[in-house]
Amino acid sequence: MDPTQPLEIPGEYGFSVMSFGEPESVLARDQFFDLFQVVRNARWYDPPVSQIGIGRAYRMAPHHQSCILLKRNLLSASFQPSPLFTRSDFARWALDWLIFGNAYLQVVPSMVGKAMALKPSPAAWTRVGLTPGAYWFVQPNQFLADAYDFAPGTVHHMYEPDPLQEIYGMPEYLSALQSGLLNESATIFRRRYYLNGAHAGFILYVSEEAMSQADSEALGTALRQAKGPGNFRNILIHIPKGKKDGVQILPIAEVAAKDEFLAIKEVTRDDMLAAHRVPPQLLGIVPKNGTGFGNVIDAARTFYQLEIVPIQQRMLELNAWLGFEAVRFAEPQDIAGLAPAGVGARA
Repeated sequence: MDPTQPLEIPGEYGFSVMSFGEPESVLARDQFFDLFQVVRNARWYDPPVSQIGIGRAYRMAPHHQSCILLKRNLLSASFQPSPLFTRSDFARWALDWLIFGNAYLQVVPSMVGKAMALKPSPAAWTRVGLTPGAYWFVQPNQFLADAYDFAPGTVHHMYEPDPLQEIYGMPEYLSALQSGLLNESATIFRRRYYLNGAHAGFILYVSEEAMSQADSEALGTALRQAKGPGNFRNILIHIPKGKKDGVQILPIAEVAAKDEFLAIKEVTRDDMLAAHRVPPQLLGIVPKNGTGFGNVIDAARTFYQLEIVPIQQRMLELNAWLGFEAVRFAEPQDIAGLAPAGVGARA
């Protein structure tokens, strides 16, 4: 028997019941991670995952975007700008790193050949060339012949290591991507649920013989007028000697969310917070229990030391590549008391 063919079971009364097997994801987990490999064309390597897809997923859920922006803001607040590297350019560079797991920085030379500025190249469209030190900027819907070739040795590539390849980085939150998309799908489904009116409405079933056609029309008129201002009004139906179940209200659907909307939102939120390792009180999440999440200052200090400082250490690698200090961070104790005195962020 071919497992790909539907199974047909004859019914007792001549009809058939057809089964198409168990439901499966379009991209099963064991197959999804097998796609993480780079493909080379004539001049550069293609990323193992869609950079456009990752960029769009940046706004898939509020907690995902909030976690990324929190890290970006803390990094920008601790960064010490210079004429060579401005704070706005650093913020763009840091945001690319946090979203894509790749961050590219181009050295803009002066007339005499010295570094005049450091400008981030958008990670969504920057590609690693086949030859060492080569990088390409490939705009969307652009012909391959029109791709921009950076001068060799002028682009610094910082990436999050991936165990399956060494060309591109992979964002660290990728394991929670499915949870974030489920969070988005639940929100979209709930919004459409309200827009199409499935959350409200009912069937007024009248089986009372004593109710005349004129009474039925009057009742329909009263229901149609119960809209807009004052729609929460009562309707009196008087049927002498009527039956107990002569008039029934049959709800079409309930707001009570049988799809467990709140449970899905909470579980997926926790997955995203775990992937980003961000304490919930730093995102303004209100605790449901009476004890709360603990001291927010202690949580901020711990988060800064465990998450922000390691990212700063990675970013300081740019100085060794350039041969001079272009990236400098303030001491943690100078940033709103986020860390105890004596703990530094410099290499």
